[in-house]
Amino acid sequence: MTIDHIDLAGVDLNLLVALDALLSEQSVTRAAARTGVGQSAMSASLGRLRALFGDRLLTRAPEGMRPTPRALALAGPVRSALRQVQMLVRRDEAFDPRTAERTFTVSLPDSTEVLLGPRLLAALRAEAPGISLLLRSIDRAHLLQEVDADRIDLAIDLSFRGQLHHKQRVLYRDSYVCLFNGALVGLTPPISLDDYLRFPHVLTSLKETAHGVVDDALAKLGRRRTLAVTSPRFLAVPFLVREAPVLTTMHARLAHVFADALGLTVSPAPVALEDVAMSMLWHASYDADPAHRWLRTLLRRIAHDPARARADA
Repeated sequence: MTIDHIDLAGVDLNLLVALDALLSEQSVTRAAARTGVGQSAMSASLGRLRALFGDRLLTRAPEGMRPTPRALALAGPVRSALRQVQMLVRRDEAFDPRTAERTFTVSLPDSTEVLLGPRLLAALRAEAPGISLLLRSIDRAHLLQEVDADRIDLAIDLSFRGQLHHKQRVLYRDSYVCLFNGALVGLTPPISLDDYLRFPHVLTSLKETAHGVVDDALAKLGRRRTLAVTSPRFLAVPFLVREAPVLTTMHARLAHVFADALGLTVSPAPVALEDVAMSMLWHASYDADPAHRWLRTLLRRIAHDPARARADA
């Protein structure tokens, strides 16, 4: 599209900086502090933005200020435009992980933190000691808003329903296996479907429902299992399995970590289950950012470490 220089010259592009801060903070006071201006100046910028876009953009709510649908639609494109401008003026700034200082906020499930976190931390200390991580639990209900507000640099989860300004890439693929204490259940791999259903199961569910992918697969066979415990915490499951004659079905990579640490047994699942893909999501404005790109490359390298990918063989 051809740029209309005359029309664009009449727009104060600093207003986009104010808009980004307002949408991120959802508060005039905090947006003013974020951009280093007074509260009255930010209030004036909000007034000019409302006139420019013909929309209230932010309305008062009990918890502060709430963005309008028009404002939410603007958030991604505005942040992308500002990021491009920032990269343009910093085009000669090289990224050196050995000397860089930066904190990345990463949102991920606790299971993925156990699987990738130790090696990621070791790699950072060895290759980029000035880079630190702020790890946060996945909040699926507000994840995309957090990414758009620049509160999360990178999210890792099973699936995302992102928008055009969100970038995604598969980090690794995984299968399902069965995990149990062989001494308590008296089974050795590979176990049969009858043995699989002879013992009660531990289910991990973040939806607070006692139903999972295994139950769907068993229903197609006209079979069902007995659930002993349903828990939202992946990290509690191997300890439950270690102490009781129960079975659990989980992602293969994580199951092998738990088996090695706690002396448990891994067996192929005796029911057909589709493989899963763990993916990364980030805002498109960071797509070409050298530091962000370096972190994504490091994560892919760790995720494909053959020493930890034996379950995929």
